[in-house]
Amino acid sequence: MDQNRIPPTVRRTYGAGDLSQAASFAGGFINFGYWQGMDLTAPTAEDRVHSQEQLYRRVLRAFPEPHQHLRLAEVGCGRGLGAALALREFRFAAVTGVDIHPDQIERARAVNAKALATYPDRLAYTLGSADELPFADASLDGVYSVEAAQHFRELTGFAREAARVLRPGGRLVVTTFFATDGPDIAERLSILLASFADGLDVPHPLTTFTSDLTAAGFTAVTTETIGPDVWPGLDRYLTETVPPGHWTRNFLPAWHNGLLDYHVITAHRP
Repeated sequence: MDQNRIPPTVRRTYGAGDLSQAASFAGGFINFGYWQGMDLTAPTAEDRVHSQEQLYRRVLRAFPEPHQHLRLAEVGCGRGLGAALALREFRFAAVTGVDIHPDQIERARAVNAKALATYPDRLAYTLGSADELPFADASLDGVYSVEAAQHFRELTGFAREAARVLRPGGRLVVTTFFATDGPDIAERLSILLASFADGLDVPHPLTTFTSDLTAAGFTAVTTETIGPDVWPGLDRYLTETVPPGHWTRNFLPAWHNGLLDYHVITAHRP
């Protein structure tokens, strides 16, 4: 894979910048978290880790049981903690974490060395991009992605590749934040949020992605907003971990103002 395809902001943020070391991402999962049922009075670092694990569990529960016969891939696996959780807690037959950034794959293999040694034929981490997945046609039962698709330059190739590598009857599950439809949404997000201004995040409209999935041959495409269980909890935690006025506090008003929301998308490969 051509490493020049990695956007500069993505290369920097997940390379030398190592976003997993930021206090706002306690534990290294690098997602905004799923805070349903959690006490937000004074969330701790342990609560933050739990919220990130819960987001993975929210996604992984979308795959049908029994899990022990399913072979999955995570697209945009980062440090690989979610893939290890999927194997450990859900007992899938095999899970492969895929990431475009070589530093992240190196970290994933180091952080999860014990799990890799324990399950050498069931857990793996490998380089690959969302629009060029390193799997044979119809070789997987499931593909999932947790808060990574906002970094993909486009989602059409991701939808097409997911359809290619899934066997008939396979399932795709994606969760991240998507932009709402509107002529000035991208500009308003760039004003509020530095990650959109510098190109780290891309304001993909949800409706465009669901259309891409349908065009790629997926059926039973469903979307569910989980914003109420993401944004308030994240913002409450950020009050204790980032300086006052930091741009990350603008995710909550961006949601309140209808500019973006967090969704879980599922799709079936007929």
